[in-house]
Amino acid sequence: MARFVSLALCASLALGAGVQAAAAAQVRADFFRATPDGPGGPVGSAIIRDSAEGARFDLDLHGLPPGQHGFHVHQNGSCAAIMKDSRIMPAGAAGGHLDPAMTGMHEGPLGMGHLGDLPALTVGADGTDHETLLAPRIKDVAALTGRSLMIHVGGDNYSDQPLPLGGGGARLACAVVK
Repeated sequence: MARFVSLALCASLALGAGVQAAAAAQVRADFFRATPDGPGGPVGSAIIRDSAEGARFDLDLHGLPPGQHGFHVHQNGSCAAIMKDSRIMPAGAAGGHLDPAMTGMHEGPLGMGHLGDLPALTVGADGTDHETLLAPRIKDVAALTGRSLMIHVGGDNYSDQPLPLGGGGARLACAVVK
């Protein structure tokens, strides 16, 4: 009987570990407008899942300007405004693009630059975006926990030329990954 209980306990622990691993394969981020006063009104969310193709970002966004917007993982898990060069920088506490290899290069989601370079997102004429984007170089979405996601005002050409960081410019919306 003790052996049966022991086997049952081991099976239960193994199943529990599997449930924890499955739970770690998905994280969430709720987006808020980046304002000089800190996070503003809500503009949607992203569910990020591990997949065979890399991290899968399922977006449900609203209230954004139509067009293409740069989209990145940033280093820090804060969307607070900071003072930089005598000016308030909305969502500046998020820091720069996630770049654990310290490449210092912006090459897009398929390049070998910042790991935080994600595919640009495209907001429709109605201000919504319900698309799925893939980031093939991100293999473990649990590692994004405590980082931030940033939507920039402008598009992204995945280069540092003619403007740094793809030309996305100011920070439009920010989310902390949980």
